[in-house]
Amino acid sequence: MNYIIFAIIAYLIGSIPFGLIVGKLGFKIDIREHGSGNLGGTNSFRVLGFKAGLLVTGSDILKGTAATVLPQIINAEVNPLVIGIFAVIGHMYPLFAKFKGGKAVATSGGVILGVNPLLFAIMLGTFFLMLYLTKYVSLASMVTGVVTVAVSIIFRETGLLIVTSLMTIFVFYRHRANIKRIINKTEPKITWM
Repeated sequence: MNYIIFAIIAYLIGSIPFGLIVGKLGFKIDIREHGSGNLGGTNSFRVLGFKAGLLVTGSDILKGTAATVLPQIINAEVNPLVIGIFAVIGHMYPLFAKFKGGKAVATSGGVILGVNPLLFAIMLGTFFLMLYLTKYVSLASMVTGVVTVAVSIIFRETGLLIVTSLMTIFVFYRHRANIKRIINKTEPKITWM
């Protein structure tokens, strides 16, 4: 029963569409009608600017962290990593935004932050290194997922390995169109780094 309750809570937390909220309250626009049409941090940076993008990305990360930390705070008999998966699903398919959400990257990172801050730091370092080298946010996100799985193997934590593998599959699945654009050399690159 605990798993069901916390899974629902995590999904609802993950469903909070911060990109939509910040866009409408701060800029009077629906970011789903601009840029890539995505509700995540990358499109928020592109459409709303640096400060708003940072706010959306940080909020999306904290959704995953909140979902994993909450059961730990009250000593619920659930695996916080398993609960975190539902926050990621909520982010990708949000109840409050017609089930069209982000690409799982920031919220997945937030889940890891809530259970293993060292691994989160490695993820962050990998992401920015790959972003610097390739200028592709999508490619940096996918490589970070692969590195996270590899480091999970080194940590020898079965649950962590299973969850990071699942979240990396989510990230690759949500970036299908980006992969095609990278292959075709039509994927947009960042210009600020």
